[in-house]
Amino acid sequence: MQKETPTLKRELGLLDGTMLVVGSMIGSGIFIVSAGITQNIGSAGWLIAIWIVSALITITAAVSYGELSAMFPHAGGQYIYLKESYNKLIAFLYGWSFFSVIQTGTIAAVGVAFSKFTAYLIPAVSETNILLEIGSFQLNAAQLVSIATIIFLSYINSRGVKHGKYIQTIFTITKIASLFGLIIFGFILAAKADIWNANWADAWNAQSFNKDTNSWVAISGYTLLSAIAASMVGSLFSSDAWNGVTFISGEIKNPERNVGLSLFLGTLIVSVIYILANVMYVAVMPLNEIAFAPSERVAVAASQHIFGATGTIVIAVMIMISTFGCNNGLIMAGSRVYYTMAKDGLFFKKAADLNKASVPGWGLWIQCIWASFLCLTGKYGDLLDYVMIIVIIFYILTIYGIFILRKKMPDAPRPYKAFAYPVLPALYIIVASAICIALLIDRTSTCGWGVLIMLAGIPVYYLTKQKERKE
Repeated sequence: MQKETPTLKRELGLLDGTMLVVGSMIGSGIFIVSAGITQNIGSAGWLIAIWIVSALITITAAVSYGELSAMFPHAGGQYIYLKESYNKLIAFLYGWSFFSVIQTGTIAAVGVAFSKFTAYLIPAVSETNILLEIGSFQLNAAQLVSIATIIFLSYINSRGVKHGKYIQTIFTITKIASLFGLIIFGFILAAKADIWNANWADAWNAQSFNKDTNSWVAISGYTLLSAIAASMVGSLFSSDAWNGVTFISGEIKNPERNVGLSLFLGTLIVSVIYILANVMYVAVMPLNEIAFAPSERVAVAASQHIFGATGTIVIAVMIMISTFGCNNGLIMAGSRVYYTMAKDGLFFKKAADLNKASVPGWGLWIQCIWASFLCLTGKYGDLLDYVMIIVIIFYILTIYGIFILRKKMPDAPRPYKAFAYPVLPALYIIVASAICIALLIDRTSTCGWGVLIMLAGIPVYYLTKQKERKE
């Protein structure tokens, strides 16, 4: 009897897809980044506006991806869309950036966020507990906890897509309920009319905090636009990873319908939660307290207003749940990109193999190893500064791909068409391009490195092609 070759199994429904989108998007950002945004922009109106604009940008991108996901309902998602729209080089540059920093750097950072908040409950696992020191290298307990969670979730996902799906659904529903609970209790127990009125009295007078003079400076014109662009790095990064469901299209039932619908429902749910959470922050705390929350942990400060001394523990548990579920989604989705790249001869050959559980086991483990290494280097924080510019560039290219494919494949079946095409996709490209340009001008040191990391993939691609020809 001939041995059957494992194939990807379509075992995920609409709920699973939506939970993957929501679970991958909500990590630790919503609990932290509003402090940095408030320091940049200094007003309640602009704080809420930035979250609303980020929500609209994210939902616009997601509904635009719906057309591509329906056209190419295969494993690999965005990598496939770029290959079909452009060529293998552009697709490889995405996959290269995805493996080197985007997905693995995010997995490392989310793992570290999990361990940092675990240390609130178990101080022995904090980053101040140095276990080993060799020269400038230090190994701390928090890094070990981060790596342990990454290994554990990689193992669970290597056992089959169903195992990963159960963790995703349980943890995502728990985090949605707990975030809505925090928002509702915030409004009921801690909202104060005098704080709300004070925060909104000068809602549209933007100001930026100058760390050199330790004072607020009024901003307008180009300086205001730069501050908005810089602020949106945080809000957009907190809203990222929504495209993870496209990577596992090969395992979604009725992907032509369910992938696009999962993208829309998932991004809508997260956008509502994020905007409401920030409105709650403004109702509960003076603006200065949001901007200068200790270690930028805005949600911890808000929770102390709501629940008193136990607030820190409440948020610590919420972030542990949130980051654990987030990393499960990132780990599950990421391996499918390497699987598809390997099948195209653009990644390690073994990554094209499925294990006995019909999942890309080898891809899961190499992703696990690299993400764990990033935890050890302590450089994942720097890498994340570079990530957002690369992410936005590839979102722009992918959405422009819709225009290319309309000309290139006019008769291809399109079970779903991009909403309000060509206006909304074009608007996304213009806004996202403006953000990229502003970031490259004002944050050349970090964003420039991000672009260089991406371009470093070009020689790697041609070396790979040369090796392929020799073989």
